[in-house]
Amino acid sequence: MKRRSLLLAAAAMAAPAVVRAQSRTTLRYIPPVDLGFLDPHFSSAWVVRNHAYMVFDTLYGQNGRFETSPQMAAGHTVENDGRLWRITLREGLLWHDNTPVLARDCVASIRRWAARDSLGRTLIDLTDELSAPDDRTIQFRLKRAFPLLADVLGKVPTFTCMMMPERLAQTDPFRQIPEVIGSGPYRFLPDERVPGARNAYARFAGYRPRPDGTPDWTAGPKVAHFDRVEWTTIPDAATAAAALSAGQQDWWDSPALDLLPMLKRRADVVVRTTDHGGNMLLLRPNCLQPPFDNPAVRRAVLAAIDQAEYMQAVTSDASLVNLPLGVFTPGTPMASGAGMEVLTGTRNFARAQRMLAESGYKGERTVLMAPLDYPAMKAAGDVAADMLKKLGMNIDYAVTDWGTVLQRRAKTEPVEQGGWSIYVNMQDGIGWTNPMVHPSTRGTGRNAAPGWPTSAQLEALRAEFFDAPDLAAQKAIADRVQQQAFVDVPFMPLGAFFQPTAYRRTLAGVLDGFPTFWNVRRDG
Repeated sequence: MKRRSLLLAAAAMAAPAVVRAQSRTTLRYIPPVDLGFLDPHFSSAWVVRNHAYMVFDTLYGQNGRFETSPQMAAGHTVENDGRLWRITLREGLLWHDNTPVLARDCVASIRRWAARDSLGRTLIDLTDELSAPDDRTIQFRLKRAFPLLADVLGKVPTFTCMMMPERLAQTDPFRQIPEVIGSGPYRFLPDERVPGARNAYARFAGYRPRPDGTPDWTAGPKVAHFDRVEWTTIPDAATAAAALSAGQQDWWDSPALDLLPMLKRRADVVVRTTDHGGNMLLLRPNCLQPPFDNPAVRRAVLAAIDQAEYMQAVTSDASLVNLPLGVFTPGTPMASGAGMEVLTGTRNFARAQRMLAESGYKGERTVLMAPLDYPAMKAAGDVAADMLKKLGMNIDYAVTDWGTVLQRRAKTEPVEQGGWSIYVNMQDGIGWTNPMVHPSTRGTGRNAAPGWPTSAQLEALRAEFFDAPDLAAQKAIADRVQQQAFVDVPFMPLGAFFQPTAYRRTLAGVLDGFPTFWNVRRDG
């Protein structure tokens, strides 16, 4: 029996019954990594998004078919040939300090979010005036018709347009808000926060769910059935599995893939894939600093990648792997075969080495970052470190926790001053479905996400996509985006896989998508 199996079994047997007995009013959850940031506009990390959807709310929500519907909004009207939008807030919405939600709060929140989100910046660029003519009306005067406005405000890929009180929304978007107050179904409990260990939430008695619709992803009524939700950070997979099996925890967000067979054998545990978009693994180069400020170096690395090798390092379960991975989510309408031979053709490592030698690479120290607390990214980082060294690069492999990776990747300085060269990242498939939302195809330089690539061609194609008249035209543009991305190489796709979640069978109402904490209840 493997060591992990022994640890799991021993811990489960040792847990006393009084500990295993679960309170019916508290949901205990193990997040994938520690919650390092609390501000939904400050960090695009998944764990921050999941926290944000508990505490904050959005004007619009989306169901699993990407259909947008009002959430905080009661509805909207569109006039003046599509150039005037008036969004009306639902009555009775309250912030967690029991003050009313006002339209000017939402206007300030939209502006703050747009300063960090690429699609939000596009919306603001199209806006002549964003105002609050009264307490319940948010008004957009647009330069031209923009039918996707509600979809942009309700989009799920990070950054998500979360609402907060005006006094918090006036915080510099590149600094964290001083306190966490939203209008969502749960209140954050700052006095119970233990960084690296625990975060806690209490049901907000003043929250009013939508009176209509069906709970589906971020749309429909958000009914909180638990008085408390506790997040416990458990970095060790065997310890997390034992806690779930013993009933000390109710829900493990991202079980270690090698423990899935054991968890599936337990009658009291449900193992299920809820996020059908999958996880997209990638290498993100720093295009501001040598050596990856040189596109020829980036193309040499792309030519060396064997996606199957990366996925074999992540999981031995072929049913969880989704290959090949190009620029867009496999199986979605924009997924394309254009230019894919660079990744699917016969791998010729010697050719990639020649490409690097001819690129002008001068042996610069190259810092590769990977997180220790995300097993899939750590596994991909190990493969990448070996690949880059064999390619002929001077690799400094920096393995640390995800929070430290996020802090370091914000640095634009050279590696000698604490900067970085390339890092392993993982993004969700819902954010790779088209050029509008894709976070890693932006070519706006220092206004892009960390990696800061500049590509006038990618930006022009994205603008074309907004105006595409039909699906066929969108697909044709997506083909060109992928081909251009393989020239500019703002990122290198490593492969896609599905990450099941695991929870006690006593829980019911767990929705598809990323973890949400409304609708979930205890049945047993």
